[in-house]
Amino acid sequence: MKTYKLTAFEANGEKILDEAFQAENDDVAKAQGEKLLSEKNLLDKTHRCTSPAGKLLLFHA
Repeated sequence: MKTYKLTAFEANGEKILDEAFQAENDDVAKAQGEKLLSEKNLLDKTHRCTSPAGKLLLFHA
């Protein structure tokens, strides 16, 4: 399992979510990230999900 990082921001740049989670690969992590954002009603906020290697898996501005 690898550790991925999910972050979401308000329009003013304030960090409103900063969460690490475990997933077996990038595809699973992308789906998990989308699910977490949806559960927290943050899909419309600026967000990103990155892999341990720094790969950008999700991004919304």
